Amino acid sequence: MRVVVGLLLLLLGLCGSGAQGEAGGLGEVAEINQNTDPKHAAEESTEQTTKQTTSDIWTELRALRDMVVEQKVHVELMQRENSVQATELVSLESRLTSSESKTRDLEKENADLQTRLNSSESRIDQLETENAEKPKVAFYAALTDARTLGPYNTDITLKYSKVFTNIGNAYNPSTGFFTAPVKGVYNLQFTVFGYNAGSTGVYVYKNNQRIMGDWDNNYNMFQKYFTKSLVLELKAGDEIHLVLPSGHSIYDDIYNHSTYSGSLLFTL
Repeated sequence: MRVVVGLLLLLLGLCGSGAQGEAGGLGEVAEINQNTDPKHAAEESTEQTTKQTTSDIWTELRALRDMVVEQKVHVELMQRENSVQATELVSLESRLTSSESKTRDLEKENADLQTRLNSSESRIDQLETENAEKPKVAFYAALTDARTLGPYNTDITLKYSKVFTNIGNAYNPSTGFFTAPVKGVYNLQFTVFGYNAGSTGVYVYKNNQRIMGDWDNNYNMFQKYFTKSLVLELKAGDEIHLVLPSGHSIYDDIYNHSTYSGSLLFTL
């Protein structure tokens, strides 16, 4: 751009010099024309050449001026485009900064969630370990398929021989005794069924000491059920068993009417 302007100034200078030369030449030609004809003809030829050169120079100057104007317009357009692009760049940088901030927030939230997840998994592992270490005790058994037992002249220990569940093997079907494996609180339950019998009943013994008894008469009824449950605190080794009192009967068959069950609620 600066080179073009400099060239324009140089050409303008040349045009000025040519104009002065033209004026001086015309005067001299007049004088020579008065003196000799051949010289006058030569001067006229030189004058014509100078005019043609001057015309060409002005033509080039106008072309250069147009080029300068065109370049100026082009530069202004580029400046506008650059301004728009700069504005867009600032907007993009702002959006990028906002996105980076949101990304950091999300990464922090993800890290917090991962920490909580790890903590939960650790707690689950701890609970599973604790649960695996806790003793598990539960049993469920029915009396017999022999139908009616009793009445007898003496008390007899009831041996619930049909065992369906015996987790921890705390119940012994051969003896009818449940033995607490650990100190804790236990839930025990029994169901007694009397079928066409005068009296039916059961005693509950803890370590050969009677702690509960329940019986009923069914003289006026064909069938008689009753169910009782106990919640007992037992030490490891304590024994619980059921006894059929003398003079009483109990009934069971393949339908498992008379049952005995128990489980550990929690340790102490």
